[in-house]
Amino acid sequence: MREAQEPDDYAGYTELDDGHGRFEDAGYRGVEFADEADEEVAPRRSGARRAVLVAAGGVFAALLAVGGYGLYNIVNAVQGGNTSSSDGGGAQGPDTAAKGPQEPPTADQAAAVAKDFLAAWGRGDVTAASALTDKPETARAALAVFRENVPTRSLALTPTGPAPAGTASDPAVGFRVKAEFENTTGAWEYDSALSVVRSQEGKAVVHWAPTVLHPHLATGGTIAVKQLPDPVSKPVDRNGKPLDGFPSLTAVLAKIGPADGATVVNGRAVVLSGTGREPEQLFVLTPPSAPQVKLTLDAGLQQVAEEAVKQQAAGGKPASLVAVQPSTGNILAMAYSPSGHNRAVSGGQPPGSTMKVITSAALLEAGVSPDTVVPCKETTFSPRPWHNDEPGNFPSYTLADDFSHSCNTGFIDKGLEKLQPGTLTKVARDQFGLGLEWHIGIDSRDATVPVPANNDDAASEYIGQGRIQVNSLAMASVAATVQSGTFRQPVLREDAKRATAPGKLPADVARDLRSMMSKTATQGTARAPMSGLSGQIGAKTGTVEAGGSQATNSWFIAYRGDLAVAAEVEGGGHGNSAAGVAAAQVLKAGG
Repeated sequence: MREAQEPDDYAGYTELDDGHGRFEDAGYRGVEFADEADEEVAPRRSGARRAVLVAAGGVFAALLAVGGYGLYNIVNAVQGGNTSSSDGGGAQGPDTAAKGPQEPPTADQAAAVAKDFLAAWGRGDVTAASALTDKPETARAALAVFRENVPTRSLALTPTGPAPAGTASDPAVGFRVKAEFENTTGAWEYDSALSVVRSQEGKAVVHWAPTVLHPHLATGGTIAVKQLPDPVSKPVDRNGKPLDGFPSLTAVLAKIGPADGATVVNGRAVVLSGTGREPEQLFVLTPPSAPQVKLTLDAGLQQVAEEAVKQQAAGGKPASLVAVQPSTGNILAMAYSPSGHNRAVSGGQPPGSTMKVITSAALLEAGVSPDTVVPCKETTFSPRPWHNDEPGNFPSYTLADDFSHSCNTGFIDKGLEKLQPGTLTKVARDQFGLGLEWHIGIDSRDATVPVPANNDDAASEYIGQGRIQVNSLAMASVAATVQSGTFRQPVLREDAKRATAPGKLPADVARDLRSMMSKTATQGTARAPMSGLSGQIGAKTGTVEAGGSQATNSWFIAYRGDLAVAAEVEGGGHGNSAAGVAAAQVLKAGG
């Protein structure tokens, strides 16, 4: 080594044998500069060295005034950017971690941060949990909303180890969720997973995504405890069989609700909702329940009634049929052809000669017997003329004969002779329930049998025409009242509030009516459709003149054992044809 004496600007500088120089003073100590080895440039050595040192000296002086960071950078620049030290480390600038490549989190690091995150989430500390993610603000808001929308009694989140959802750069940790709720048995449990990544600062953190809350949750979706739609208990028939699929019952069943005072439980569930997807029930906290409503209908008989009406209504004829159990008043079947409303229970029209059942009851109570001679004239007046379907005069016909042959003139003459104005109305209401307010379980139309204004009105009503308005439901009840001897208001559900008739059909009158209806079914106008039916049977036909050239309306009421039926077909012709055929089909099926 040789010492070089330099001007003051070089104070502390030492030229070394290897061609390098070094400052030893406090300001420049440790900074080396290389000497030129080529002899040709030796003459320039002193000047070049002086220029470098002058420039460096000024810069160093300024940088030393602001601290070591500036010194570090300049040293780094001078040394060619090498910041490594003998142990492989060294100081780095603040942006180096963000810009330089980073090693992915190790499995142990992923497991550790997942454990801490799940523990904080489980105890409800959303601030601590969100701080362990790469999107703290987003995570904190989502976790807070989840806690509010899914109010759990306890939330256990248990790591289950590495998850296959992870990648080489972003390992994943699986976990098991178990949520328990107040007043709920069981727990909501599901498996999920979360990914772990490096933050800009180099820490292992949870990568926040909606799927952290639930694997099916997507951006824009929500998970919340919601009340389920009101429970709907589909009514069933008297034997518990379903009633779906019957055209006549579609609108009826939709209006059937639970009984008054019945306990209805509105369910609650954890529901996942999202844009463009149907809500998904993830867990039912409280299942909805409503008491099952059992109707009086019989599914088997309803099927027969539907088919019978369909056959007779071919060609667009409005028609309806109702079957009633006389011993209970329960409606066993109810069918009608499409006509905009349920004409079986809501229609209103004259019933024709089926009304002669009630007129006969009034005459019997007025002292006329089934054997009383009531001549059947070809024409009678009230004062307008009236005729019969059966041509000719039958002076020896009895009341029973007039009934079985459906003689209009006999009933008009004897009615005008024996009955006071309003008598038919009273018997219809007090003994047969027609004119009372009925509550069958759905909306229905009550029968109307008005007091006649004059003899002509009275004559019309005695044979079931004029201003009388009834439907198949009302007339099925008339047949049922005769069969059992007691009026029992028909109902579709047994919890319906029944109307009670103020009077009762006298036993001997009921007996005589059954005899007259039996004769009609076996020997009279109802013989053809009732043929082949055994047991206790009775029937009455009805044919209503609609006026003009329009075809007559067909009516038929009958019973067989503990089954009573009424049918009507508008424009169906004689009572023993369209309506009679439909009613007989149901009676045969119910026997």
